Amino acid sequence: METLLPKQSIVLLGLGHTNSHVLRMWRMKPLADTQLVCVSNFPVATYSGMLPGVLAGQYSTDRMSIDLVRLCAASGARLIQGNVTGLDIAQQQLLFDDRPSLPFDILSVGIGSVPSKSGVELLDDTVLAIKPMQTFLERLISRIQSWREKASSKLFKVVVVGAGAGGVEITLCLPARLQSLLEDVPFRLTLVHSSSQILSGSLPGTASRITTILENRGVELRSNTRVKDVTNSQVTLDSNEVLDADLVLWATEASGPAILERLGLPLDERGFLRTQANLLSTSGSPVFAVGDAGTIEGNTSPKAGVYAVRQGPFLWDNLQRYLSGKPLRDYVPQEHFLKLLNTGDGRSVGEYMGLSFEGAWCWWLKNYIDERFMDMYQDYSPMPMTTGPRDESPAMMRCAGCGGKVSGSVLSRVLQRLDIPAHKNVLLGLDQPDDAAIIQTNQGNPVTVTVDFFAAPLDDPYLVGRIAALNSASDVFAVGAKPIAALASANLPVGNPRAQEQVLYELLQGSLEEFRQMGATLVGGHTIEGPRLTIGFTVLADQGSAAARTKGRLRQGDRLVLTKPVGTGVLLAAHMRAACRAEWMQVLLQSMLHSNEAAAQLLDRYDIAAVTDVTGFGLAGHLLEMLRATDVSAVIELENIPLLPGARELFQQGKESTLAPANRATETNIRIPEKKRALPEYSALFDPQTSGGLLLGIPEKYVDEVLQDLGQQSDLETAVVGHVVDNQSDLAGIQIV
Repeated sequence: METLLPKQSIVLLGLGHTNSHVLRMWRMKPLADTQLVCVSNFPVATYSGMLPGVLAGQYSTDRMSIDLVRLCAASGARLIQGNVTGLDIAQQQLLFDDRPSLPFDILSVGIGSVPSKSGVELLDDTVLAIKPMQTFLERLISRIQSWREKASSKLFKVVVVGAGAGGVEITLCLPARLQSLLEDVPFRLTLVHSSSQILSGSLPGTASRITTILENRGVELRSNTRVKDVTNSQVTLDSNEVLDADLVLWATEASGPAILERLGLPLDERGFLRTQANLLSTSGSPVFAVGDAGTIEGNTSPKAGVYAVRQGPFLWDNLQRYLSGKPLRDYVPQEHFLKLLNTGDGRSVGEYMGLSFEGAWCWWLKNYIDERFMDMYQDYSPMPMTTGPRDESPAMMRCAGCGGKVSGSVLSRVLQRLDIPAHKNVLLGLDQPDDAAIIQTNQGNPVTVTVDFFAAPLDDPYLVGRIAALNSASDVFAVGAKPIAALASANLPVGNPRAQEQVLYELLQGSLEEFRQMGATLVGGHTIEGPRLTIGFTVLADQGSAAARTKGRLRQGDRLVLTKPVGTGVLLAAHMRAACRAEWMQVLLQSMLHSNEAAAQLLDRYDIAAVTDVTGFGLAGHLLEMLRATDVSAVIELENIPLLPGARELFQQGKESTLAPANRATETNIRIPEKKRALPEYSALFDPQTSGGLLLGIPEKYVDEVLQDLGQQSDLETAVVGHVVDNQSDLAGIQIV
């Protein structure tokens, strides 16, 4: 079944409550001929209503987080993690600082709000804003640990600025987290707010209940005052009182994020996008603004998550109406809603319809509502219609990237059947297959040539283009050559010409970014239509005057060093099934986007004569190619093989890439103690790698220096995985210890 490019696109900027509802509805019933693209600064979304509970130790951090990588994969939506810089309204394109612009037919902006700093002159690094909430806990822990390392005081002083619902709940729930982080160090909490009572806009009874709880817990209150500045760890109030502070948590009233000013759309006095009652921008552009990011003209409702949640169904309906040309529906905010505040002790204070109340039952109700809400977004099982072609079950989905290669045994048998003529200008070819071919021209230095391509393993053409360029050039790095030029081979899905143009543009723009870094350029190529997005490059490189490194130059005693961890195959296979977690995906992308060029530059410095890049045939397959070419064997220390985050867990669950079973044909050349077959590192030997690392044969005396240099190049784990020994049998092989 062919993949068809969509005719139109809906782009969600920010995954707050309202836009997240659209993603959830899309998962259940995607719109025909339409693509849904989610744009976020972070790979996770955080539910603010549960942050106080996390501080109080009532929830784990994962419970308040929505894994956007998995949710988008499960929903058949595209996720772009990037930094938006503006909007081209005329061309209907979202602009980024680090990737190509993104066209849209409809844009929904739901990026929330930030604490206001209006009227404040200076803020030093004592101040910690509660947003972005995705990083709040990490920043809080780091700040407290830093204080502990250089503290001269025996009292940790915290000032919370802002006594709305967010500031109050944090003040009530923070002590539990402070006790765990500070251990025996005492702390003092001060809450500063500009009104005569806390929780402005709430019932007097609610404010009174919360005030009593704060006072009973020893929290110092400063009312009717504003912060003028925070300098030298001191908070100066407009009453001229000065408060010492080791940490200032900024939780003031909501204001518009700075990016809204750069969109070129009408704003209200607080910096939020002005909208009509149907949530569409007053500019007339096809841009909706939802949640805190938008303000309906003439409406004075406060910025609260409950409105964003209620807007979800209206937005989903209006997106469909807009695309079909039907009149849009107006959203009318509700007059009353239930408000529940977590006091951090298994109780809550609430109000509804003019009544104020508190108790353990209030906490039970709040917990029930929050848990039920999160359950809707933490189910990452793919819907049947989003797992791939309808005649292909999830279990039979073919892997992409280098996991989509034809097996090595098939390739080997074909080459044996062919009568390939020799040529005087071929210095390295299929008579001794290596990572690249080297051709001697009639005039000048040898030219190294290689070709590599794969079906796109991700739904982001820009990233796919970058990875494809690095993956293709890796072969020439492995033989010590310098890329000069590349020819593209692209297979685009059938679809609207405008959509095809955008996909091809993003693919080639991504590849050009990497080729420029190598000092190479794109000189041509060929593009056709086909059932699946496929991209690759023929790379031409200057071999120079240096002798080529090849697979066939291992020496007895060489240490085998792997420059990247293993596991891209199983992780990409998991991603196809919405099972690759956001934190795993971040490191996976880091690994695939890390060029092997810097590692290859170590070849001359440390007398490294034998090298290969580890790609589709897995670590075992590529190592055996090296061993056979030199007629030696290797001893592999299995537990030393570095794994990408998540790979161990997936291997232990029995997950693998579709190419892994074919790669296991090499097991006949591996001797291993039976008890070690169950180790995840053994499965990793057969895992196909996309843009994998290099495998180097290094003289023992240089190993420490090489590892040190590799460690300075990136944060990726490198390791000595074994050593080369004399061949003890008729067939070169691998011995596992």
